Formats: sequence, C-alpha cells, structure tokens
Amino acid sequence: MIFDEKNAKKIRLVAFDLDGTLTQHKSPLGEENRKVLEALAKNHKLVMVGAGQCMRIFKQMGEFPIDIIGNYGMQFAAYDYEKGTLGEVTNINVPCDVEGTEAIVTEIREKCGYTEFAGNNVEFHASGCITLPILGTAAKIEDKLAYDPDRKKRSVNYEYVCSKFPAYTTFIGGSSSFDIVPKPYEKAQALRDYCEKYGFGTDEVVFVGDDYGVGGNDEPVFKSEIGFIRVDDYTRFGEYVKCLLD
Repeated sequence: MIFDEKNAKKIRLVAFDLDGTLTQHKSPLGEENRKVLEALAKNHKLVMVGAGQCMRIFKQMGEFPIDIIGNYGMQFAAYDYEKGTLGEVTNINVPCDVEGTEAIVTEIREKCGYTEFAGNNVEFHASGCITLPILGTAAKIEDKLAYDPDRKKRSVNYEYVCSKFPAYTTFIGGSSSFDIVPKPYEKAQALRDYCEKYGFGTDEVVFVGDDYGVGGNDEPVFKSEIGFIRVDDYTRFGEYVKCLLD
C-alpha cells in the first residue's frame, strides 16, 4: 500500500530495492544516494531486499553496511559491524527440472515469437530460480537495454508465461527477460520473515522501490499491508525519502 507520510515517525525499519531505486540497472551505488542511506541509518535499521545474490548486491553497493535479503528471500546475509564485512550467507536451493524447463521455454518462444536469440535458451541459477532471457544468454548488453525498457512488449505475454510455470512466481525482469522464482519466495514474504526474526511490526517498516507495476518484482510488497514509497527516478531518491529524514 502507498505509504502515508503521517506515519513517518513510527518507522523503525527501512527496506529497499536496488536497481532503479538506488542505482541504474547493475550500476554502482553513487555517492549522493550513499549519503542519503547514511543519514537514514542514523535513526533506522536498513535492509536490502533484492532479486540478486547477496554478495553481488553488497559489491554493487560499494560494501555499504546493510543486511541483505537476496534471491527473493532464498538468501540472507547480516552485516557484521565488528568485522566490517557481510556475514555468512545462508542459502535455500530448490531443485529444478532442467529438461522440462527447456521444453517449456521452447514452447513459450514459439508461441510468443521469441525464436531469435544468442547463446542459451534459458539461464538456470543454483538457487532454483530461472531466467528466460528473450534475446538469449549471449545477447549484447546494448541490445538487452534497448529491447523493452517500458515493458510493453513483455506485458503482452506476461499472463501466458505465468500460466506455463504454475509452481513459480514470474516477474518481468530487467529490460529483456522474465525472472521465474520458486513459490513461495517473493519480496513481501521475505520482508515479513525478516520483521518477525528481528522484532519489527509490519506497521514499523516502509519499503522503497521502483518496480511496483504489474509483473514487477516489487509488486507483491506494493500490494501488501507494508507501506510503500514509490521511486520513479533513482537520481531523486533523496526527495522520495525526505519524510523519513525530517
């Protein structure tokens, strides 16, 4: 739900998405937004709730001191303030039917016209998450970024792709892929689990994210009971969270 700024003084925990919220896609955390995080950390606990792996997120953030939930809740690492490093990463791995998935992705490609691609048909992750890279795993980065930045192309086929993976939650990922995650893992439940573990009420947390539209990986949080601050331009991040700093 949209965060009511009148409740800003109640907030003890601030949770974030990364790409598009704090940084450009897979780009380093900039100095200006890092300073905003440092200001927020003076009076709040901070946690990153990401779609990627904890250590990758940690490096992308320039090793900023923050707990990290990775892979939609399938990974977790608490920051060790004494050592100044990210603590031990815990993992949940779910088996994946590789052969069956390859067949389903091939069917999707034929149905949706995704038949031209470079590299592999599908990308399998150790966690059990799956990426359907429309342009293939070996596509050029500039082609990926230009393919579907407004997500309109993939939105047309989103419900169909979802229907082919009923045991998974499907997200429209990046600018040219679908991210397919084993149920029940998604950001809203991962954040609830974190709150329960560390003693926060869901009315004491606010989530800050950009990917809140249909198929976005922040959508489950946006549709939940947790307050949500929408970011539509990561370069203005400080403006969006100003109510938490006043």
